[in-house]
Amino acid sequence: MQDLQELEGFVTVMACGSLTEAARRLGLPKSTLSRRLSQLESRLGQPLLHRRGNRLCATEAGVLFERYSQQILHLARQGRQAMDDLREEVSGELVVRVHGSCARGWFPHALQHFLAGYPGVRITLHTETRAPLTGTAPNEIWLWVGEDPQCGLRHEVLCHWPCRLYASPDYFTGRAIPQHPRELSSYDWVDWLNENRDTLLLQHQHEGEYAFQPPPSRLNADNYVLQLDAIAKGEGIGVLPVRFAEGYLNAHPGCLQVCLPEWQLPSLPVGLLYSFGRQPKKHQALLSHLRSSLPAEWREQPAVEN
Repeated sequence: MQDLQELEGFVTVMACGSLTEAARRLGLPKSTLSRRLSQLESRLGQPLLHRRGNRLCATEAGVLFERYSQQILHLARQGRQAMDDLREEVSGELVVRVHGSCARGWFPHALQHFLAGYPGVRITLHTETRAPLTGTAPNEIWLWVGEDPQCGLRHEVLCHWPCRLYASPDYFTGRAIPQHPRELSSYDWVDWLNENRDTLLLQHQHEGEYAFQPPPSRLNADNYVLQLDAIAKGEGIGVLPVRFAEGYLNAHPGCLQVCLPEWQLPSLPVGLLYSFGRQPKKHQALLSHLRSSLPAEWREQPAVEN
């Protein structure tokens, strides 16, 4: 079994071509590094390096042995990491941010179950309606509703929420119900989260696609409850996730109706935002828990392609 310090010294010298520079990188006296290289060559029974001018160069044996040294060091690092993972407890502080539309229902229940299973964890929970700015949330986990915000975090889509156009039956008192998306521009519009989208792409099984540009919204809400209330009170037509509209209808029958039911709208992605790279064990545990506890009916909803 080779000494890992000797292998690390040899690999570093190979990378630097200089004993002095390699010793500086390793934080060792030059004499210590030289002694380790001599011990390694003695153990192997042949020279690995020779001097050419001011540089150290590999012999044929050195070139061959470097590949094995790199593999041994890589396996050693993996072994240390595995041991660290076993020793690391799922404990400490977690900062979690949840999109306002998921602040009730499944998500807070999932967090309660997670806390029950990991008594050493503390969670600071914030509700948000705006995506994080690039570089502002490196150690946080977000549950985000919407497209990838391109904020420098990994965006892992868990599911999609189908959406429909909704209005109040009272809104159509004295108005004709729209029969085609081209007619929507003459109706009042209620936006969600100030989206002010340039176009809304609707799809029909037989008529194909129609790109609709919504008129300026009469109300821009940053909360689904506010938008639902506005639509139900007859402020205009708006896009709602089906799950929210159906829940509202269960509590307030007859307050909403689907507009243009044969036209499909793009679904809303629901996903996790978190840092790239290896996650601390407490982050891994929470991410895994959220994936596994996602409601089954959400998983079954397919996305509508844009």
